[in-house]
Amino acid sequence: MGYKPIETTENTVVVRGAMRDVMKLNLWLRTAHRVLVPLLRTTCRNIRDLYHSAASIDWENLLEADGYFSVSSVVHNQTIRDTRIPALYVKDAIADRMRDKCQRRPDSGGENIGAAVFVYWERDEVIIYLDTSGEPLSKRGYRRIPGSAPLQETLAAACIMALGWKGDTPFVSPMCGSGTPAIEAAMIAMNKAPGSLKGHFAFQSIKDYRRFIPGEGHDSALARHRAGTTPEQVWKDIVRSARLQEKTEGLPRIVATDISPDAVEYAHSNAIAAGVAQYIEFRACDFGDTPVPESHAVPKGAVFFNPEYGIRLGDPVELAPVYRRIGEFMNEKCRGYTGGLITGNPDLAAEVDLYYRNRVPFYNGPIDCRLFVYEGCELKGQDVK
Repeated sequence: MGYKPIETTENTVVVRGAMRDVMKLNLWLRTAHRVLVPLLRTTCRNIRDLYHSAASIDWENLLEADGYFSVSSVVHNQTIRDTRIPALYVKDAIADRMRDKCQRRPDSGGENIGAAVFVYWERDEVIIYLDTSGEPLSKRGYRRIPGSAPLQETLAAACIMALGWKGDTPFVSPMCGSGTPAIEAAMIAMNKAPGSLKGHFAFQSIKDYRRFIPGEGHDSALARHRAGTTPEQVWKDIVRSARLQEKTEGLPRIVATDISPDAVEYAHSNAIAAGVAQYIEFRACDFGDTPVPESHAVPKGAVFFNPEYGIRLGDPVELAPVYRRIGEFMNEKCRGYTGGLITGNPDLAAEVDLYYRNRVPFYNGPIDCRLFVYEGCELKGQDVK
């Protein structure tokens, strides 16, 4: 997206930007969960320190006194047994500060319908952020029927990107479940902004979002011209520009199948909600009967599997032959494709018996998984080109 990372960790990427950048990041990031603006980084030894730190922030310049806000937190501190308590203390600090400065305070609760604050507390260090996303970006808004153990939208997009698929060759999703990998692939192929489906971002509830930029006076047409426009109008322009960049012609074939007709129906409904149903070929069949499009590209395309792991769903003994069949399917029908399989069970992954180029670590919820990337879908022992 053209940003130069200032700092990266296993969980974060830090960039510099202003309000327009906050909007662009929320709209376009496919694998991030939140866009956070740091307000304060300090040392906190106990919950009272946290309260006083939160109360020192000038919330009256960030939140509407008659608005609504929520607080969420991630806490790794031995003095805190109930990780909900820090969020409650920060809520109280914000409310007390707003009441003191504005003589009234915004409502607060657990719903993602207003402004949002995020607290990260690791040992003695705490960072308080303005959470500009609110509801996590993983919740795109299209998955009306989730199905059983669905793959999170951001994880599906990350797996597709890790395969190196660019959206210009066929994409095959056997065992499609609720359709998330195929839908994310279609959005990539269309250059559809993943945030364009969401109804609300927390930055839309920041103070002065719907008012003209302060500093020029708002009493005349000339003043409004000098002020530019409202953040709300800037957001509408950014979304409009994104929609003009969407591609609707010349897209590759995207195939999604599942042995369950109900799952295929649910996946199709979700694809309709995402606005991509016309670009995905759905079929109810055994994964071994999934049609694989011919392609003259190199690689020919991508095929992606998210089978049961034998942890939350399925029995490992019964799944072993299924994994072997997955390997046979990719080798026999997908030669020349880049294959991908994500699983939290390395013993089952060994049953696939294909040469893999890479194993990419991912977490599917609490499950430590690996995405196996099979270049060309070649059997072990064969010459790999």
